[in-house]
Amino acid sequence: MALGDAPATGGPDEETEDDALARGAGLEAFGESAETRALLGRLREVHGDRAARELAEERFRVIMDKYQEQPHLLDPHLEWMMNLLLDMVQDKTSPTALMHLAFKFLYIITKVRGYKIFLRLFPHEVADVEPVLDMFAGQDPKDHETWETRYMLLLWLSVTCLIPFDLSRLDGNLLTQPGQTRMPIMDRILQIAESYLVVSDKARDAAAVLVSRFITRPDVKQQKMAGFLDWSLCTLARSSFQTLEGVIAMDGTLQALAQIFKHGKREDCLPYAATVLQCLDGCRLPESNQTLLRKLGVKLVQRLGLTFLKPKVAAWRYQRGCRSLAANLQLLSQHRPEQQTLLVPSNCHEDDDVPEGVESVIEQLLVGLKDKDTVVRWSAAKGIGRMAGRLPKELADDVVGSVLDCFSFQETDKAWHGGCLALAELGRRGLLLPSRLAEAVPVVLKALTYEEKRGACSVGANVRDAACYVCWSFARAYEPQELTPFVTAISSALVIAAVFDRNVNCRRAASAAFQENVGRQGTFPHGIDILTAADYFAVGNRSNCFLVISVFIAGFPEYTQPMIDHLVTMKINHWDGAIRELAAKALSNLAPRAPEYSATHVLPRLLSMTRSPDLHTRHGALLACAELTYALYRLAAREGRPVLDYLDEDAVQGLRQIHLQLSERQLYRGLGGELMRQAVCILIENLSLSKMPFKGDTIIGGWQWLVDDTLRSLHLVSSHARQQLKDAAVSALAALCSEYYAKEPGEADPEVQERLIGQYLAELRSPEEMARCGFSSALGALPGFLLKGRLQQVLAGLRAVTHACPEDVGFAESRRDALKAIARICQTVGVKAGAPDEAVCTENVSQVYGALLGCMSDYTTDSRGDVGAWVREAAMTGLRDLTLLLARSRPELIEAHICEQVMCRVAQQASEKIDRFRAHAAGVFLALLHCDPPTPHVPHRAELEQLFPRCDVASVNWNAPSQAFPRVTQLLGLPAYRYHVLLGLVVSVGGLTESTVRYSTQSLFAYMKGIQRYPQALESFGGTLLQVFEDNLLNDRVSVPLLRTLDQMLANGCFEAFTAEEDHPFCVKLLALCKEEIKRSKDVQKLQASIAVFCGMVQFCGDVRRQALLQLCLLLCHPFLIRKTTASRAYEMVLTYSDVVGAGALDEVLAVLSDTAWDAKLPEVRVHRNRLCDLLGVPRPQLVPKPTNS
Repeated sequence: MALGDAPATGGPDEETEDDALARGAGLEAFGESAETRALLGRLREVHGDRAARELAEERFRVIMDKYQEQPHLLDPHLEWMMNLLLDMVQDKTSPTALMHLAFKFLYIITKVRGYKIFLRLFPHEVADVEPVLDMFAGQDPKDHETWETRYMLLLWLSVTCLIPFDLSRLDGNLLTQPGQTRMPIMDRILQIAESYLVVSDKARDAAAVLVSRFITRPDVKQQKMAGFLDWSLCTLARSSFQTLEGVIAMDGTLQALAQIFKHGKREDCLPYAATVLQCLDGCRLPESNQTLLRKLGVKLVQRLGLTFLKPKVAAWRYQRGCRSLAANLQLLSQHRPEQQTLLVPSNCHEDDDVPEGVESVIEQLLVGLKDKDTVVRWSAAKGIGRMAGRLPKELADDVVGSVLDCFSFQETDKAWHGGCLALAELGRRGLLLPSRLAEAVPVVLKALTYEEKRGACSVGANVRDAACYVCWSFARAYEPQELTPFVTAISSALVIAAVFDRNVNCRRAASAAFQENVGRQGTFPHGIDILTAADYFAVGNRSNCFLVISVFIAGFPEYTQPMIDHLVTMKINHWDGAIRELAAKALSNLAPRAPEYSATHVLPRLLSMTRSPDLHTRHGALLACAELTYALYRLAAREGRPVLDYLDEDAVQGLRQIHLQLSERQLYRGLGGELMRQAVCILIENLSLSKMPFKGDTIIGGWQWLVDDTLRSLHLVSSHARQQLKDAAVSALAALCSEYYAKEPGEADPEVQERLIGQYLAELRSPEEMARCGFSSALGALPGFLLKGRLQQVLAGLRAVTHACPEDVGFAESRRDALKAIARICQTVGVKAGAPDEAVCTENVSQVYGALLGCMSDYTTDSRGDVGAWVREAAMTGLRDLTLLLARSRPELIEAHICEQVMCRVAQQASEKIDRFRAHAAGVFLALLHCDPPTPHVPHRAELEQLFPRCDVASVNWNAPSQAFPRVTQLLGLPAYRYHVLLGLVVSVGGLTESTVRYSTQSLFAYMKGIQRYPQALESFGGTLLQVFEDNLLNDRVSVPLLRTLDQMLANGCFEAFTAEEDHPFCVKLLALCKEEIKRSKDVQKLQASIAVFCGMVQFCGDVRRQALLQLCLLLCHPFLIRKTTASRAYEMVLTYSDVVGAGALDEVLAVLSDTAWDAKLPEVRVHRNRLCDLLGVPRPQLVPKPTNS
């Protein structure tokens, strides 16, 4: 959308922007006044300390940046802030560093408030001119650290040079000494300005401001204007936009010229305008790739054009009588006659003599409307508006005609955007007469839907946004009666843009334009009702717009048909697949508002579009046919009528022929085949749900072939589309079977059942993982009557898929889908006693539980990470659904040992390291605990209900480690859960994620601290820990984190109670397990973790200590590069446990550990290691001779 006072539009991140708006609206005053005053007062103290200076500067930036959106709140405080800072600048005793710091703070304020407001606060007495000029003497234009000083000094000079006295009076006696002449002040200022117009920093902008104010002084313009303009034109002529130096020089010069022709009097500038224009033409700025130069060129051109034309208000312009919104609403509420539009007759006296150069200026501005950058187009549009306001009516009308020529489909999106901006400017200024609205409104309506595909995306969002700005400006510019002929078209177009545009900025801009029209015109049908539903924030969510707001607006008959037509014409064939899907669903939702129109006009159009050669059109049309047919079926069902009352024979046959036509043209293969398969699967599903009269038709076989072939060839589909295609095919199969394969209600056709299930079970043994996934899901989606009599066979086939064999251990996705299918089948067939081939019962329930529980220990990993987590998640979901099903219908089928395994395995997952799966496990655990009726045989139910009360279930965020682990760790106190929870916890405590490690460690240590006073509980915990270690020996997934966990527990004194007893059984077994774990290991991580554990075990007495020291000595000569790590940890251990080494040997032990080059050759290292063994009192390790082959 255009700039200025246009309606606000949103950004790409909608929630963030809304939050920012809410925060911005909360500022009511400058709340940091006292802090700022103190901060500025401390500058004299901190300017010499770099750290303190940077801290103060950063804090001041933070305070000021807070008011970027509401800078006017600073206005009452600007004066005292400036005075404090200028006092430091004007103080002769201030160090140079303090002066630069003060100017830096002044710049920060200027950046927020803008220099125009700030300028008038600078001291601008006669006495200030000389001091400011003198300050420039010590400035280095090439010092990039102090550019803020030069920028602020130039601004200060630009206001002091406005003193109402001839500057020559300030020169006094220029002859200071014989033979020496002091430079006049006028020359000094001009020299400073010219020198800073070509610098590379922001001082260049301030120099342009200085020039515009200085050169236009009455006394200066007579002497210096011609010379400065000559210097400027020479600078432009010798500069090239191909070089950096040339770009900088041209930038400063163009800024200065534009400012001069803006602020100077016309009669002063007019003699030079033609020359400047001629020089500007010679610069060929439109060919430059520098956006800023092209923008400044356009700005200067329009200023030259305005100089050519006399300043006047066009007598012929359109003037709206009542501009006040409040007055407009009051007039409407009081039903008073509207003020009449004031139009001066066109034959009123005008000076038709247009100077030379104006035509060239307008031509350049029209070219600028088509520039590739928005800022250039926007500047050109404003120039067009300003110029047209000074032209005679006929010439201005020609300009309008030229602007309308931008709206040609031979033109680019840039020209359309520039044309919209220009139209808005012309309309806003009353220069687009009502007689031109008949030509302008149609092109604006086209611009509201403008979109041009470019490769994989499109352009045109800026055009649509600017078109909304045009509509917004028209609402403010014209009386209601002028726009009355176009109200229907504009209102429908704005509603469509507000609801159906892909871009959030455009939707919000259209909503704002609609709101402006409702408020100022008062003629839009149902305007207030629509605004309430489609306000700025409501249209931020695209799905909400397409599926909810559109239905409400379509309830008003004026908008129903235009909305439907727009979806069919513009959105069904959209390049973005998400828009096509939303458009199809929107058509489905709008069908009840116009059922006859949808059936007789829309559906035939869609059927013809399914034969289009364009892929996107075919895809969208197929989706729309599917959704619209099902919507008409639902509508007919509510009315108690068959769907054929809405669909004629041609429509039914057209729907039937779709698959055959696509198959004949081989459109299921090659490019776009995935989209076609997915769309036709959705069509099959919706036609089946709509009970189309195809039972026994040959088309059913074609549909079945498509579903089977799609599931069989999933491995050929791109990975990002695979899941969506599989889901569509499975849903289509479920609906197809339910509608067309039932011989009688609840009874399957035996031939179809045999063929279908036999084929699908055979496909479960496919060597392709994706085929297993697809047919597992397909079996899970079959209706109950097809499973009757074949349930055991189907469950056996799916259970076989869940078993991980060596050749398919990486097929985690197939195991996941098989588990989901088993759980879904159980829900489909239900529970029934004594019928193992028809429902879940005593004979097969244990097999189902066995398959689900067996997959709870799937920790398969590959290049994607822990893919076994998908399997475990599906297993947990299946266990929950099956257990709740049995608890509701046949709780006696849940055996005690099965229930205990389920709860313990789920509790283990709830204590592991991946946040999402931990949260899912916690949800399953609590669902089983708190289900109604209660799950039988839950271990420690009473204690669990105290630990996890039902009222706290919703308030805990199990994704957050800080909330999850303190609760899960409490399960360690329940014997039935201790083993599995500890197994999960050690993986979390010894993991890598910082937050998981921190909170799991804290929770575990808190529990350990609580049982220190209870020897029996500590012994029991230690035994469980050893059992976990023993069961997972050489299982690196558990053993390495377990060693890290043991290191932390030993270092924190968790087993200090065992140090009193020599060779405590826990310590002896722990040592043996550690030695077994690292035997012949080449895993550096495992060896490093074991070093820490051996060091921690030195705290135990007896043989355990000697064996731990011996292991450390062995590791000091390990062939892998862990010797230095071992020495470092041993050094810390000796210092920590002072009783390990006698006082006499301590210094030598420390010296050997610290001074030895442990990465030297082994024979050298062994000498020092053996000496260390002697000092520690452990036997020297002996080399075992390698066996020789005899």
